[in-house]
Amino acid sequence: MQVKQNTGIFTTFAAPDHVIYSKGVKINLQPMNQMKKLYLSIIGLGLTLQTGTTQAQSRDTLDTSRIYKIDEIVVTGTRHETDVRHLSQAVSVVNRTQIEHSLQPSLLPVLTEQIPGLFVTSRGVMGYGVSNGAAGSISLRGLSGGTARLMVLIDGHPQYAGIFGHPIADAYQSFLAERVEVLRGPASVLYGSNAMGGVINIVTRKMQENGVNTHLHAGYGSYNTLETELTNQVRKERFSSVVSGSYNHTDGHRADMGFEQYGGYAKLGYEVTDYWNLRGDVNVTHFNASYPGPLNAPLLDGDQRITRGMTSFALENHYEKTSGGLSFFYNWGKHWINDGYTPSKGESPQEARFNSHDYMAGISLYQSAQFFKGNRITLGVDWFRYGGHAWNEYVSGNKVGTTSDLVDKQEDELAGYIDFRQNFSPWLTFNAGLRVDHHSRVGTEWVPQTGLAFHLPQAMELKISASKGFRYPILREMYMFPPQNPDLQPESMWNYELAFSQQLMEGQLSYGVNLFYIDARNLIQTLPNPNGSGMLNQNSGNIENTGIELQAAYRINRIWSADGNYSYLHMKHPVIAAPEHKLYAGTSFQQGHWNVSTGLQCIAGLYTQTDPVMKESFVLWNVRASFQATRWIEIWTRGENLLAQKYEINAGYPMPRATVMAGFNINF
Repeated sequence: MQVKQNTGIFTTFAAPDHVIYSKGVKINLQPMNQMKKLYLSIIGLGLTLQTGTTQAQSRDTLDTSRIYKIDEIVVTGTRHETDVRHLSQAVSVVNRTQIEHSLQPSLLPVLTEQIPGLFVTSRGVMGYGVSNGAAGSISLRGLSGGTARLMVLIDGHPQYAGIFGHPIADAYQSFLAERVEVLRGPASVLYGSNAMGGVINIVTRKMQENGVNTHLHAGYGSYNTLETELTNQVRKERFSSVVSGSYNHTDGHRADMGFEQYGGYAKLGYEVTDYWNLRGDVNVTHFNASYPGPLNAPLLDGDQRITRGMTSFALENHYEKTSGGLSFFYNWGKHWINDGYTPSKGESPQEARFNSHDYMAGISLYQSAQFFKGNRITLGVDWFRYGGHAWNEYVSGNKVGTTSDLVDKQEDELAGYIDFRQNFSPWLTFNAGLRVDHHSRVGTEWVPQTGLAFHLPQAMELKISASKGFRYPILREMYMFPPQNPDLQPESMWNYELAFSQQLMEGQLSYGVNLFYIDARNLIQTLPNPNGSGMLNQNSGNIENTGIELQAAYRINRIWSADGNYSYLHMKHPVIAAPEHKLYAGTSFQQGHWNVSTGLQCIAGLYTQTDPVMKESFVLWNVRASFQATRWIEIWTRGENLLAQKYEINAGYPMPRATVMAGFNINF
């Protein structure tokens, strides 16, 4: 008998008649007698059943004469654990190993590398900031979270500022995530408004085995940059906990570009029975940021003090043929901003400081059930309330000591949805969903989606889908600043997609191709007021984006692996921070005490400005390496932009040349 342990990310199940796979173990049965074959088959079946009820149910309808990948079990596309092959939409997964090997305090850089079609703006060594001169705008297929068209979730709960409707990039730190699932395309059926372009779901960490583990990460490098993180994980029988804290700081590569961040996260869980569990968590991030303005108009006193927090509580059930949960979440934020002034333009210090408190609360209830073989139906209800208060506080001038309100509003959403999946045969899965979403001011929106997933011979998958996405106008667009318009209507879009993927060489090599077409209408734009003077937010924009996304990964052997992705985006109406071409190619080496990876990221046709048009193209070379000095101590280093490229992502804000960080990890 030959036994081979597959330690890579390509785990397969089922193969030719004389080979079985179970939890990454390849067992050659050909030279054995029938009794040994039967014995090992029973062992393999038992181990496979332990990987989860959902996987076992989904495999009931699969042809076991083909090779299948079983390690990509996701929750983002259906609310319950599902083999990604059964979904008709594209879902990419970045696991904990990839996050740790990236050696980044923020999740966003590793997502930019690993997810085709996804791009995140940046302005410096560390920190994204908010308001003028900020970065951290996340775009996917040309639809941006900065315009509330892309949603970030933490354990399925929406994360965005209640007034402004966009994600806060500095709140998504690496210590949060067990894995990150990115659904490329509309996810409004399950998650409602703001998910029209897709979702990034951060699945938080949980200790799987009994014991105590403590991890310290610390590093120091270019521009007086310091990053630290301390995480403790505990599991004792039915109780589990994760507690993390971080402190990050940099002087920045330009004057007046400092950034300082404090973060903390705690999660407690208790398995009440074998079928019911409770969990609750809290996450708080505070950062102080400065921005110096563009090079051609230096800014003074551009300062921000931002606090973001979230908490949630969930009661979940997991039975053999049904699973679901009831959860409550509450997000909040406090912003203090000095917009600064530009002496070269004859400006004087600002007389007022912007202040805001915002919040978002929600309750989600869903239950998924298998009524008969190959069937899965999920029913859910969501209620959201979001809003806040923003005002200017005058600190000088004639109004010193007074305030003026900008907005003090709240809105409600109530929605119900159904998600249906049926395996009609070992080679065909049908998906359909419908959401009915009611907004307290705008009205009711109907959101359908449908798709087919074909499981073909030779480990091939073919998927076809059509899905609608939408977003309601946000409070800023309706009520704040001179362009506000309370009569705005929802934006909507349709996404049509064709995807093909295959695994070769018993799963060592995998690749995939996605083609998509996006047709968006009724988009909110700021244009001259047709009924008066000045500017007005109006439902007049449209988007027609087409593109192709490629992904490939090759586990060469136990030591070497390679991966890459490419995306091409054609925009009839170009938008900022959505590159036309985006390519990443990387390789990694792991042997003994060493773990080394390197990659090239090529960006071409990146719009930094659309009127007049300004584009950027650049190539970034990054290297990461770690050495396990002892059982407890690991030494690491990270080099970025080692070709010392001169480039900009935000117009007028040059990025740093080559930077280097080094540090250590302690595990005990």
